[in-house]
Order: sequence, then C-alpha cells, then structure tokens
Amino acid sequence: MSASHPSPSDLSDIVFTDWVERWLPKSWRPYARLCRLDRPIGTWLTLLPAIAALVQAAGGLPDLQRVIVFSLGALLMRGIGCTVNDMCDRNFDKHVERTRFRPLTSGQLSMKNAVWFLLGQLLVCGSLLFFLNEMSRWLALAVLPFVFIYPLCKRVTYWPQVVLGICFNWGMLMAWSDTQNHVPLAAIAMWLGAVLWQVGYDSIYAYVDVRDDRSLGLHSTAMRFGDQGKLWIGGFYLGTVALWAWGGYAMGLSWAYQAGMVAVAAHLAWQLKVFDIQRPDRNFMLFRANLWLGALLVVAALAGVLIR
Repeated sequence: MSASHPSPSDLSDIVFTDWVERWLPKSWRPYARLCRLDRPIGTWLTLLPAIAALVQAAGGLPDLQRVIVFSLGALLMRGIGCTVNDMCDRNFDKHVERTRFRPLTSGQLSMKNAVWFLLGQLLVCGSLLFFLNEMSRWLALAVLPFVFIYPLCKRVTYWPQVVLGICFNWGMLMAWSDTQNHVPLAAIAMWLGAVLWQVGYDSIYAYVDVRDDRSLGLHSTAMRFGDQGKLWIGGFYLGTVALWAWGGYAMGLSWAYQAGMVAVAAHLAWQLKVFDIQRPDRNFMLFRANLWLGALLVVAALAGVLIR
C-alpha cells in the first residue's frame, strides 16, 4: 500500500477520541460501542427510508408520535442487530482490521454482560409495540428471525447483504401498515428498491474486509462480485432507481418526486464513478455518503406529496 493511502490500522471503525471516550463513564463505553451509538450512520440508514415511507403513507407530514416511535425503533433495532452480530462474530472480529477493537473481541465486555444488555434492548424495544397497531406488531415480530440469522449468513452464503437489506428497511413496510393498516404493492416496490440499494452500498463497504474475510472463510457479496463489483453494484443501483420511480408513480406522487429520483440517480452514478475496489478508505467514505442518499429520498417523498 502506498504512503498516500491509509495504513491498515487506519481502517478500524472505532475512534477512541470521540464523544463516547470524553463524555460517558468508563463502564458505559463498551455498551455504547457495542450498540454503535458512536457510529450513528447505520441508524440513519435505517430511519430515513422509514421516514420517507411515513410521508408517502400519510400523503403529507406524518403524525409526530409515529415519527418518534419509528425513530426510537430504528435506534433500538439497529443496536440489537449490532449486539447480536458482535456476539456471533467475536472470534472472527479479532482477525479483521476494521473490527479488532470492538468491545467483545477485545475483551472490554464479557459475553454474559452482552447477553443482559441484549435482553434489555429487546425489552425496551418491545415496549414500542404498544404504540403500534396489530398488523405492525406482527410485522415487527416477523423481522426478528432475520436479525438473528444475519450474522450466520456470512458463513454459508455470499449474499448476507440481502438479509441485512431486509432488516434495515423493514420499517418502510411497518410505516404503511401502521398508517393505513395495509401495505400496497407500490410500497412493497419501494421497500424492494431499498433492499437493492442496501445490497449495493453494503457491498461497497464489504470490499474493505475482503482480504480478512477470505482468510477466515467468510463470505460477502464483495467476494462474489470480485473485480466486477462496479458492474454488479451498478445493476443493483439501477434496480433501486427503477423500483423507486415506479413506486412513486403508482402512489400518484407528483412530478417533484420524479425530479428527486433524478437527483438520486445522479448521486448513485457519482458513487459508482468514485468507487474503487483497491481503495478501502474511499469505500468507507462512499458508504457514509449514503446518508445523503437517504435524505434525498425523504426530500423527494415530501416534494411528491406537497408540490402538485
């Protein structure tokens, strides 16, 4: 690796000079890092598609209580997923540059305490069910198996990112079920588009770990795509734009939504142009840039229902 690129040690996903280190009591820090409070990008990538779906389902600004419940749900479910993932992967993470300092694999936290923490998160998250309708409660329970099997998928399939996409974007379906008590075909198309989007951007992220994953016998879409990553990811992104464009059309959203889809397509095209499988530092940046893509989706949804 040339001197202009970061050394492998720079690829750790934990920064020990952040707000967690400065502001939280020492005994709390491993728990905050276990549920990724120090890295909120995943929470935003879970929440923003759900907010867009809430807007579309409401045909305008969604109910404030519902926004709060879904925001808390995104935060807690992302934390639960990360906790389960790190519990299952604790013996692998120590051999991966990006994950070697995580609390369980580095010994900062015991498995017993992680189990209690997981149960606590599940209990708090379960309390949110009281604020949802019956259909949404069943949908919330239906996603739990996917959350728990995701960490195991990388051991048996090259497509764990598909399972992750199902989990991350499940809130889009629940947004419709809780707002309208049904999930129309157009909403399912939007959700499928988000799953394809997730497979695309998480594949970019997975290229950071390819060398370590290969040595550990793990699998990912990045390993499946190999040198053709740009072509594969481009295909998933094209599917995303097509499904989101059709979904908006089928919902009767205005021209302003489709204008937003042009911006979404341009952003995804920029990602593909910048993407380089030999530049893990650049791929980190591209993964985080999807926060803006999620924000674009929300803006497009708002424009589509408010501008006629």
